[in-house]
Amino acid sequence: MGWYILKLLILLPLIGALIWGSLKLAQRMQGTIGAPKAGGRAVRIVETVMLSPTLRLAVLEFHGREILVATGRNGLTRLGEAPARVPAESFADVLVETRA
Repeated sequence: MGWYILKLLILLPLIGALIWGSLKLAQRMQGTIGAPKAGGRAVRIVETVMLSPTLRLAVLEFHGREILVATGRNGLTRLGEAPARVPAESFADVLVETRA
């Protein structure tokens, strides 16, 4: 009985330390594994709007185009497409240049 308690006192903290260490390692590696390489992403989410608990509208920017999609339980449905808008800070710079 003494041998069993001695093993329990040694192995239980060891197993706990291994579990804690693997969780910390997973947290640290989570940001590096599968991260995009230099150059950024090809798709960017511009805006989303929740219509209902199962339906959402999203505007995605892809290669200079903005694509309106509906997302739901059945997947994505493309609703429309338009040229990408000029960002607000760039638009303000253009206005200042045209007035000068």
